[in-house]
Amino acid sequence: MAFLANAVFDSGLSYITSNGSRIDITSTEATTYAEATSTLTLGNSASLSVGSPADRSGGGREVTAAAITDGSVTGTGTAAFYAITDGSSVLIATGALTASQAVTSGNSFTLSSFTVGIPDPV
Repeated sequence: MAFLANAVFDSGLSYITSNGSRIDITSTEATTYAEATSTLTLGNSASLSVGSPADRSGGGREVTAAAITDGSVTGTGTAAFYAITDGSSVLIATGALTASQAVTSGNSFTLSSFTVGIPDPV
């Protein structure tokens, strides 16, 4: 079985904590910064707050993003994914929302807190 120390996982996850400053909701999963913040975005919030690395249920490590209460919807469509960026040029992390939701430009959105994790190696 492979082994990596928690410090290895924590270094990567701490990058999210230190540099993640914007979260976008997107129609499909973004693979670039431009997709996350322009092409696919349906809304965003610049009040992203991510906690410190901690143990992950089932093994590994994770960080928790605090709930978003001030998201601004900028497009109309179905939001199914999130994208965390540094707000200037780097796509840091993406993932599926717990449930997709139809959104309409000009409205606001909220997200419950969620985790981003790295499982233990197998």
